[in-house]
Amino acid sequence: MAQIHPSSSVAASVQLADSVEIGPGCHITGEVTLHENVKILGSAYLQGPLTVGAGTVIYPFVTLGMEPQDVKFKRGMPTGGVTIGQDCIFREQVSIHAATKPDIPTRIGNRVYMMINAHIGHDGTVGDDVTMVNNAVIGGHAVLGDRVLMGGNSAVHQFTRVGRLAMVAGDSCTSPDLPPFLVTAGRNRLAGVNLIGMRRAGMPRDEITAVRDVYRRVFRPGLMREEMLRVLEEIGRSSPAVMEMHEFVRTAKKSILAHPSSRGGHSDSAEES
Repeated sequence: MAQIHPSSSVAASVQLADSVEIGPGCHITGEVTLHENVKILGSAYLQGPLTVGAGTVIYPFVTLGMEPQDVKFKRGMPTGGVTIGQDCIFREQVSIHAATKPDIPTRIGNRVYMMINAHIGHDGTVGDDVTMVNNAVIGGHAVLGDRVLMGGNSAVHQFTRVGRLAMVAGDSCTSPDLPPFLVTAGRNRLAGVNLIGMRRAGMPRDEITAVRDVYRRVFRPGLMREEMLRVLEEIGRSSPAVMEMHEFVRTAKKSILAHPSSRGGHSDSAEES
């Protein structure tokens, strides 16, 4: 039977696995499902519709499933809520808002680590193994691919996509889409290739070499979209990683993040970081 501290308020509509632990001062209401070994340390607010996957740990002052910060959304309107995967860690003051759409939830993948005061806006999508450092935030409808790293005080604008294994450096922000495996540093500024991230993920050396090649040939000079797709497709015939970048660019609805040298700015060697 789930362990619930007597000072916590848990609605009758909440479904708890037997191994769930709920600490003091929590308030859980609505259609909420907590799977096996979910641990809430205390003083957290959870509001359904909300599903939390097995093994997830929730620290004090976390809020999950509250209404979206959208002026068109009024309290009591139907929402798809929030769906959270397995083995996530949400540190103090993390907030994840419910979706504005009634049928599609805000989605968080497996093994996501959100540090203090990180925030996911309404209708956001976060892939597996994502890390968001203190004060990292994404706006409504933004998408983070698998293994994305967001540094402290970084931000992703609403409706913006960040591709798999990309990195948003600390104190940085992006409004254009950031393709897989690349790094942004500063404001809307493409800075290089996420070599460390790719190596840690176990990507083959030839794939890393191919990504570095297209960075120099395609993204650093800031080619026009048609030419960018042509080169990516050509190289992607022998590189799944590059073909992934091609598909990301092909399906982009926003602009693609550019290197400052392609706009007359200065170049740098961030590729090696």
